[in-house]
Amino acid sequence: MDQSAPPPYRRIVEEIRGRIDAGELAPGDRVPSTRRITREWGVAMATATKVLTALRQEGVVRTVPGVGTVVAEPQRAARGDAPRERRARETDSGLNRERVVRAGLKVADAEGLRALSMRRVAAEFGVSSMALYRHVANKDELVLLMAEAAFAGVRLPEPAPMGWRERMEAGARLQWALYHRHPWLAQYLSISRPQPMPRAMALIEWTMARVEGVDPLTLIHMAVTLLNHVRATAAGFEDDLEAEQETGMDQGQWMAAMEPAFESIVRSGAYPMYAGVDGAAENAVTLDTIFEFGLARMLDGMGMLIERGK
Repeated sequence: MDQSAPPPYRRIVEEIRGRIDAGELAPGDRVPSTRRITREWGVAMATATKVLTALRQEGVVRTVPGVGTVVAEPQRAARGDAPRERRARETDSGLNRERVVRAGLKVADAEGLRALSMRRVAAEFGVSSMALYRHVANKDELVLLMAEAAFAGVRLPEPAPMGWRERMEAGARLQWALYHRHPWLAQYLSISRPQPMPRAMALIEWTMARVEGVDPLTLIHMAVTLLNHVRATAAGFEDDLEAEQETGMDQGQWMAAMEPAFESIVRSGAYPMYAGVDGAAENAVTLDTIFEFGLARMLDGMGMLIERGK
């Protein structure tokens, strides 16, 4: 084995830098995501993450919230510039748990939870990943703290809705808006293996506070059923974020590209339900409309249960 050969991640770093130098990727263009790197170069996710971290530390790329990792401006990505050195010890001492959690949120919101690693978060501060372990035990604890911080940002309306339906609807919409802000959060939450998250529990408690006439076990089932509708529907947010980073197409562009294939299937005559909505507006069926439809029907059914218990 050639001991002088660079490690795999360095080879990929140089190839991506070569594309930038050749003008194939211009400032502001998205660079290959971690998922694309794993597929194109056949490496593990950890190696792909190391590639983007190295490019970021060297000033070649930067993270744009809601977009992903893009080519930095020329003055920040000049080939002659020396790689950015790790900041001095005072940067390390300036870290605290809150700053680490905020940086984790920034990364996950922009790039998805799969791109999050201790090394990736450390790159936001220009320090080694070991510096983070003085503030969080590991990645699992970091993500849990991030989730709690996200729920802590929810502002409950004052005055609170008094009716049970209005309160449950308001709680569901607060969750929905939260998952819009943090696309990774819905997929992180688990119904079968819930995490101890007091902030999240407080929101659910508030949501169900006006329901009366049902036993505690039924109330818990109602709460989890409502939570799961919102969470499961919102799971598509991170899927869409990762798909956009992977393909370079937003949801509308992707649907436009798929339209000829769908039309061919529908016109076969074997799918009358789909044919019935052929020609409807582009936004006739979206994650938002599915959320709204499911929420209304779910509350209709729960209303019958509540009335029966009176």
